[in-house]
Amino acid sequence: MEALVKFVQEQFVEKKDFPKFSAGDTITVFYNIRAIMMQIRIKEGSYKIRGKDVDLSGMVFPLVERFKVGAKGGYVTVDGKSIQGFPDRAIKIMCANEASYEDAGKTKSSKREETDEETIERLRERFDMLEDMTKATKKGDVRAMIVSGPPGVGKSHGVEKVLGKHELLDTIGDRPARYEVVKGAMSAIGLYCKLFKMADKDNVIVFDDCDSIFSDELSLNILKAALDSKKTRRICWNTDSFKLRNEGVPDSFEFKGSAIFITNIKFDNVRSAKMRDHLTALESRCHYVDLTIDTDREKMLRIKQITNDGMLNEYKFADDVVQEIVDFIDINKKRLRELSLRTVLKVADLAKAFPTKWEAMAENTVMKR
Repeated sequence: MEALVKFVQEQFVEKKDFPKFSAGDTITVFYNIRAIMMQIRIKEGSYKIRGKDVDLSGMVFPLVERFKVGAKGGYVTVDGKSIQGFPDRAIKIMCANEASYEDAGKTKSSKREETDEETIERLRERFDMLEDMTKATKKGDVRAMIVSGPPGVGKSHGVEKVLGKHELLDTIGDRPARYEVVKGAMSAIGLYCKLFKMADKDNVIVFDDCDSIFSDELSLNILKAALDSKKTRRICWNTDSFKLRNEGVPDSFEFKGSAIFITNIKFDNVRSAKMRDHLTALESRCHYVDLTIDTDREKMLRIKQITNDGMLNEYKFADDVVQEIVDFIDINKKRLRELSLRTVLKVADLAKAFPTKWEAMAENTVMKR
């Protein structure tokens, strides 16, 4: 019986072999030190958000560095990323002295809801940045830019607004337009020809929802050559082509223009590893502007901001009609087929065409059944 037990132990019981040590052996030990941040409660202190001093009394933050005095006064450094609405980094809360905060023990970090005004200002800053980046692209300071975000938030409007002003100046000066918007499908050879047409310095080509170029390997290789970080960007077409001969396009040329890509595609969500590598290479050559608006609240605040800024001015509605349209969108936002600026324009079209029954018409055209 003992022999049987011994056999079972040897065959089936996992053995743990421990190394043997002797005097004078050197042992390397690996260990982790986990630092636990002290939580502090602000008794009196403020932080500037969107240019305004916000009182943070009563809020709890992880402490990064104790009270110090700087050029602008006293402050305590805390971890801002632990609370929504604050920067994703260490921030300085202005306070008078060490008595302005206290140990909060094991109390969890506070939660702070962003006000409507702060959200609107944050969205405005983001879209103002889009216009600034478009100006830089037109000047040639920025070679390329990818603008990503959900449909109907104003991506195309922001870009074309800036480029349209430059086009007006070109028209007044009797000069050819220096930008072109391409929409819809495009083949690789069509892309090559279009880049040749817009190859001169200060020209901008805008690919607006022209997403077929992002799923074609040849097109992506052409774009990578056009937007390379090298001083000279030369594009080549080394295959015989009747189209190129017919249109007088050379088999190689230097591209000196700029490009803007406006898309709803999230590059991170592309499944094909091969295509994702190409897109990553393209993204590395471009500035990436993410205009993602995730929540219905943010989308609705964006709609209110744009309508207040005059999006519906061309309809020449009375102020109360504009407010009625915005209220209609807000009340029915959960039932709309799409909560976007495009839907606002659809409803405005109905209000213009059917002043007395536009709401009934909208219920049947822009809402889900």
